[in-house]
Amino acid sequence: MEKIILHSDLNSFYASVECMKNPEIRDKPVAVGGSVEQRHGIILTKNLIAKGYGVKTGEAIWQAKQKCPNLIVMRPDYETYIYFSKEARKIYSYYTDLVESFGIDECWLDVTESSKLFGTGKSIADEIRIRLKRELGITASIGVSYNKIFAKLGSDMKKPDATTVITQKDFKQNVWPLPVSDLLYVGRSTSKKLINVGIYTIGDLANLNPSFLKKLLGKWGETLWMFANGLDTVAVTKTDHQSVIKGIGNSMTTPRDLLNNEDVKILLYVLSESVAERLRKYNFKGNTIQIYIRDNELNSIERQAKLSECSCVTKDIADKAFKIFLNSWNWEKPIRSIGVRATDLVTADTYTQLSFFYDERQRLKEEQLEYSIDKIRKRFGHYSVQRALLLKDKALNANPIEENVIFPVSYFK
Repeated sequence: MEKIILHSDLNSFYASVECMKNPEIRDKPVAVGGSVEQRHGIILTKNLIAKGYGVKTGEAIWQAKQKCPNLIVMRPDYETYIYFSKEARKIYSYYTDLVESFGIDECWLDVTESSKLFGTGKSIADEIRIRLKRELGITASIGVSYNKIFAKLGSDMKKPDATTVITQKDFKQNVWPLPVSDLLYVGRSTSKKLINVGIYTIGDLANLNPSFLKKLLGKWGETLWMFANGLDTVAVTKTDHQSVIKGIGNSMTTPRDLLNNEDVKILLYVLSESVAERLRKYNFKGNTIQIYIRDNELNSIERQAKLSECSCVTKDIADKAFKIFLNSWNWEKPIRSIGVRATDLVTADTYTQLSFFYDERQRLKEEQLEYSIDKIRKRFGHYSVQRALLLKDKALNANPIEENVIFPVSYFK
């Protein structure tokens, strides 16, 4: 039996929730963005009215306001967004238990068996859209197909509040003419490489020899070729908001451009404190540390390395992040944004092999100290206890715990 996969993408999610909460701004151009004062002034999402003025996700708020002087910019309210995300998931779960999150505002649903009760994939998708609008006051675009890749592609093709069906019979005429950058995981860098060799559409990619793509992009090239030819076989995995935590991280647009290693070290400690605190809050330790760096011309890199021992201690995370940075960045341009993430998570009480090269008693003392600091900060505020390093530049000593970044879940488990 052919699979019936849905991909639901909540339209302009953050902005839609803000408009639902505040009826007086529903008919006005609205965007959600960070703090202008702390230079987190980037548009995270915008409503359709703002989009009509040319406002784009990812641009600076001052740029957006040049296009749309009456733009209303709301600060992000992640707790409310998570609440609405969970409520949307409850609606999805009425139709199937195979619901897989792909970030806060996107989910895949496998309704293959459910179709016996609820009808075709399209009819299920249409019913879900009606319920989201009626019960939550937000809209969704839903793609319906026989695999996850094309279902997601379908949800991107018509916005807002639309259902798009892509079948095995018609995917070539519907999918292949689209720009290659529309395919999942073809980012800016990969898209440039493909365009440089004359690959402009998904069809161009699909009709290439896989061995050529492997030479161009490595093993990933073969995967993209399979995606383009509708050969994706990755199953929808039943997940919830707890089980999808694959990594905990924070990133920041810097209050000023970072110009030297000392600036970066301060920010990495600021971010690592927030990551370590959240690891302890959720009873996790991380085995791998990732860093994200973007320069002032919006070029970015990601790098990662394993810790010698899994940890939830700030110093372990920050020192590893700084070491990765020193091995990866040559200071051709100033840094505009930076992030730290802990992955390969294990529960904090997992048994681990003791090491001859590490003082386990000292490790335990460091963990206990940080748990104590968590309690003090919870009672007296984040800045009640601070590291001396962070006092060197108060402009960089922000509190990213209040600016949590919700990372999307990887497509591959």
